[in-house]
Amino acid sequence: MEKVTAKKHLGQHFLKDESIAQAIADTLNFEGYNDILEIGPGMGVLTKYLLEKPTTTYVIEIDTESVTYLENNYPKLHGKIISKDFLKYNINEVFEGKPFAIIGNFPYNISTQIVFKMLEMRQQIPEFSGMFQKEVAQRICEKKGSKAYGILSVLVQAFYDAEYLFTVNEDVFIPPPKVKSGVLRLRRKDNFILPCGEKLFFTVVKTAFQQRRKTLRNSLKTLNLSDILREDIIFDLRPEQLSYEQFIGLTQKIEADGV
Repeated sequence: MEKVTAKKHLGQHFLKDESIAQAIADTLNFEGYNDILEIGPGMGVLTKYLLEKPTTTYVIEIDTESVTYLENNYPKLHGKIISKDFLKYNINEVFEGKPFAIIGNFPYNISTQIVFKMLEMRQQIPEFSGMFQKEVAQRICEKKGSKAYGILSVLVQAFYDAEYLFTVNEDVFIPPPKVKSGVLRLRRKDNFILPCGEKLFFTVVKTAFQQRRKTLRNSLKTLNLSDILREDIIFDLRPEQLSYEQFIGLTQKIEADGV
């Protein structure tokens, strides 16, 4: 088993286990798009397996040492290394509105921000997979009724089918993190159209979970709902008791109330 040595940067821990890298590369089904974007490739342990796939692989990497290493060791990446910050860069300067998949061993400290940006671009991203801190991966895939269920769970599952695939132990990274990691896969729902205003839906979900121990009647006070709507029995529930479908229905009721 080949090992890749690299320094930690930007909250990232580099994977040294080739079999896990290959397993992550195999999580994508490569249907509905011709391009893959790997975020934070580091020294290319996952990249090498993506380059074997029947798609074009691009990588986005902010660390200059890693960029130099990739340029020198992966000739197939010539012209496909984006030396930018994914969170700040307009990726359509590369993809020009075309569909693409996202994959990566995501830096822990920006992983949730990556997911939120992916949601903004979901019309272009039919598939997303990769490695997160285990608790974050579980949270994204969690169902209602759990303490881990929250904003990410609802917003992601409204648009994607989410699967927690497998857990990765600490000792397969350089340097070893203090927590386990988890690999998930998201596949966008076919022909799904959100039947309510997107901005309001996001606002309702985020506002509800900001005070997750309170009932919706109390946590959503700031939305200035009518007294009649607030008598609806759904407002007796706490946010973790609502599925994403129920949050969509709740948003429709709030929309009809004139908010």
